[in-house]
Amino acid sequence: MSENKIIAIRIRGGIGVRGDIKSTMEMLNLRNQHNCVILPDNASTRGMLQKAQGYITFGIGDAETIAALEAKLEEGKKQIRLAPPRKGFERKGIKIPFGQGGALGDRKEKINELVKRMI
Repeated sequence: MSENKIIAIRIRGGIGVRGDIKSTMEMLNLRNQHNCVILPDNASTRGMLQKAQGYITFGIGDAETIAALEAKLEEGKKQIRLAPPRKGFERKGIKIPFGQGGALGDRKEKINELVKRMI
């Protein structure tokens, strides 16, 4: 029985971030821009992702994408460094939520397309 895994990627930098959001992103191991982590799908993780959604994007990863990210994961590290996405982020940029045409927040299954462009 496989449990869903959440892929979270930090999109924005750290200048001007409130202290509570900064500490939440550190707990998620998202310390630098374009870092990626694989997290279990539970209520605690969802709450932290909602708190930091103005700086990150996240969604449910499929088995193929999770396997590709785990292959890229260096031993002893908790986060994966990704390149900026080929062809850029969504049209409205990195300050607008995904639902309004931007790059931030919950993408659901569309996170897999973004990760494949960043690997």
